Amino acid sequence: MLTIGIDVGSTTSKIVLFDHNKMQIIDWAFTATGVTPKKTAWKLYQDILTKHKLEQVEYVVSTGYGRKLVEFKNQISSEIICHARGLSFLNPQIKTVIDIGGQDSKVISLDQDHKVVDFVMNDKCAAGTGRFLEVVATILETSVEDLSEMAFQAEEEIDIDSTCVVFAESEIIGMIAKGYTRNTIIKAVHKSIAKRIVNQVNSLNWQAPIAFTGGVSFNKSMKSILEEMLNLPLYTYETPIITGALGASLFLNNN
Repeated sequence: MLTIGIDVGSTTSKIVLFDHNKMQIIDWAFTATGVTPKKTAWKLYQDILTKHKLEQVEYVVSTGYGRKLVEFKNQISSEIICHARGLSFLNPQIKTVIDIGGQDSKVISLDQDHKVVDFVMNDKCAAGTGRFLEVVATILETSVEDLSEMAFQAEEEIDIDSTCVVFAESEIIGMIAKGYTRNTIIKAVHKSIAKRIVNQVNSLNWQAPIAFTGGVSFNKSMKSILEEMLNLPLYTYETPIITGALGASLFLNNN
């Protein structure tokens, strides 16, 4: 009883192979989605089948930005449902999920049966997403991977007032002209994103514990700032990028 969940995101595609008899993850992988998400999904699928010497699996569910492009799927499901399922499997105590991806951010509220009660999604503006971090890394001539550590080394506290990435770019350039260090500016960017996420959280009737997932949850500075603003710890799975694909893999014959 093996199933596959595949999450074709705007930036990264993820796949999970799940054993329903043992109720455990067998394997997972992820790669950049690129400009041909259909081909990326197919390669992930073929690679994991080949690795485990499988011709096929019982059921395949796709989710994410490119879920409709996955030709070998049996079913599609929304990212909201898949992230809720994945995090609930990993930690049944979770009541709220924060997901910050490359192009959008989501906050999901769950009931005691792990069902989605409500959610709020930011998919119109990059200011609360990983895209903002990518833009900042380019402006400040560093890598996205280095941003977290640089934010921890900020020399002082400043704020970014702009709520739009386009205007924030101009504000950041102005900060550079005023002599603020890269570390200080990067910390301000993290705080700006975190404020938007906390506003999303507070727009729902949320409860703790809260899980933090998505690609940006690898960023320890972002996690630390969110925890400080929310005044509580956030649960993060060791490989948070795969939780959507995991949730998709938990489906079996439309259930």
